[in-house]
Amino acid sequence: MSTMIRPALSLLVLMTLITGVAYPLVVTGVAQVAFPDQANGSLLRDADGKVRGSSLIAQDFTGDAWFHPRPSAGAFATVSSSASNFSPSNPALATRVIDDANKLLVPGQGPVPLAMLTTSGSGLDPHLPPQAIAYQLARVAQARDLPVATLTQLMDAHIERPLVGPPVVNVLELNIALEKL
Repeated sequence: MSTMIRPALSLLVLMTLITGVAYPLVVTGVAQVAFPDQANGSLLRDADGKVRGSSLIAQDFTGDAWFHPRPSAGAFATVSSSASNFSPSNPALATRVIDDANKLLVPGQGPVPLAMLTTSGSGLDPHLPPQAIAYQLARVAQARDLPVATLTQLMDAHIERPLVGPPVVNVLELNIALEKL
């Protein structure tokens, strides 16, 4: 029996060292060399070096002076990141979307963009389409006493055009730039 247990335990220890220690260390090392920003959380810092957030995770901004991200099913908590799992036929989803649309509606600007009413799959998507940012320009301009043209230029400077998918704007990065105006 010991002729079977000893090789099995040796193999278990060897595979644990390879897959549990060596492989993670190699992957971490390669990530630190090849993609140091992403490997360390894509952190955004202010002029003083203080961490303001991650460019990969949405943050809640309240008040008229800020661009607002899309809603989060998990209240922007990374621990509970997920979608709400409400089906389109669920009355609670329809009620939430209608309530949000009524709160965000700007008379004379047409309907509220869908991205500002629906949550992402993770509940933490930091991006909005430029149309959703443009919908908020008048509100932010009025609250900050800035010309809409200035905010339009700021928005245009922050439009990201990924290799795949539509153009997007990172709301946290936009708000950090807005704070500097």
